[in-house]
Amino acid sequence: MACHASGAPLPLELYIPDAPPLTFVDGSKGHGMVGEAVLTAIANAGYVAHVHVLPWARSQKHVSENQDILIAPLSRTPEREDRFTWIAPIMPMERAFFSLDRPVNSFEQAKQTYRVIGVGLGSAQEEILRVQGFSDNQIYPLTIGDNPAQMLLKGRIDAWFNGVPESQYIWSKVSEHALLMSPVMSRVELYLACSRRCSAQLVQNLRAAVETLRDDGTLARIQKSYLSP
Repeated sequence: MACHASGAPLPLELYIPDAPPLTFVDGSKGHGMVGEAVLTAIANAGYVAHVHVLPWARSQKHVSENQDILIAPLSRTPEREDRFTWIAPIMPMERAFFSLDRPVNSFEQAKQTYRVIGVGLGSAQEEILRVQGFSDNQIYPLTIGDNPAQMLLKGRIDAWFNGVPESQYIWSKVSEHALLMSPVMSRVELYLACSRRCSAQLVQNLRAAVETLRDDGTLARIQKSYLSP
């Protein structure tokens, strides 16, 4: 346990996005599939988390450039690999294209079908599409949350490339219109991560706490509770 000499838990700074059902900024609804798991692991390791919310790209920049600051959920992608310390995977994230009338079955078909594709600003989705060869004109970064869903409803974008549970959760809140989903196009682990300069003891303590939650079934129970109707 990581405590002050007085026995009080050591404070840690944690940056999260408002991205239900993965993370809820409003704790009255629970902290989300990833947020609840991360906060539980932090507490079990003997720390207390001070949660911060900034625009997601800014959060990543701040965490990567400072020391011993936590961030979650963060997709482990090649572009991010050397900018963070990767503590432990929390859950896999499956991503797909969502549209109202033109479903696709591949990245190549999406390139030919969609003129403008909404993605979360600073998200892994943006990076994935660029790696797949989508043009800058096709990729429309939008503030994470329900903005892409609203833009899709208004016909301002042709499709939305995003995580499956997040998209389905958001859509259920904004529209009763049928949302068409492609096959899963990408599967990347979501991590609890830390600044590139991060205490080895902190990493060890939190990694062990997350693995305990995985081994005793807590991670699976948390995730299931947020997917239940």
